Amino acid sequence: MSYWYAFVGICYREWLRFFSQRARFAASLVRPLLWLVVFAAGFRAALGIAIMEPYATYINYEEYILPGLCAMILLFNGMQSSLSIVYDREMGSIKVLLTSPLPRPFLLLSKQIASALVSVLQVGAFLVIAALYDRPLEPMGYVLVIPALFLVALMLSALGIVIASRIKQLENFAGVMNFVIFPMFFLSSALYPLWKMQEASLWLYEICRFNPFTFGVELIRFALYQQLNVTALLVVSGCTLAFVILAVAGFQPVKEQGKTGGKP
Repeated sequence: MSYWYAFVGICYREWLRFFSQRARFAASLVRPLLWLVVFAAGFRAALGIAIMEPYATYINYEEYILPGLCAMILLFNGMQSSLSIVYDREMGSIKVLLTSPLPRPFLLLSKQIASALVSVLQVGAFLVIAALYDRPLEPMGYVLVIPALFLVALMLSALGIVIASRIKQLENFAGVMNFVIFPMFFLSSALYPLWKMQEASLWLYEICRFNPFTFGVELIRFALYQQLNVTALLVVSGCTLAFVILAVAGFQPVKEQGKTGGKP
């Protein structure tokens, strides 16, 4: 029962922080909506999308980038949530959490799940607006995409915690976050099909092909069209597990505290 109370408390704190920051919710929607409404209109003529899985016919650019924009929301929110860990560590709030007798892996996993749930909520709001913008999909696609969104959000949240565990000052996190976010997003299949990237540059294509974010985008893309990309599922699951292990191994504030405060 203590595990359940701790999990609910962590989730409640994350949701309370999110709903108290209305500008954060608005910003999470403005960014992808700009791509969908403004940038996609300009790229539509230049980037024709041929028939490719999971699409059964030719599609326009707005339809292609919709899964990538969903993944963009998950990526930015995952990094934003990990920023709160660095902030809590500077303010001392994280010490309160660490005084719990519960295992640290459980606490970190609860933090990741809470962040992932918030991310999925934001993507849901974006998909509703996109449907009103004349990008509706099959109703079952919206249902089947929820597990895919949650798994990708969990992977990105775990990656954010790995980064946060190695950043000691809040000022340094913004630069590192941008160094991670933009290469992961632009060097993926979120905005362009991989075959177009291959035509442009072979070495960029190889980077995109091995980018975990690419597999996250494709997992969401196939789920929206009621299909399962097994390769993407295995890669995202493996990366999630690896990032969780690294987060647990790297998040060691107690040791740091012993080094600085252990002497009388």
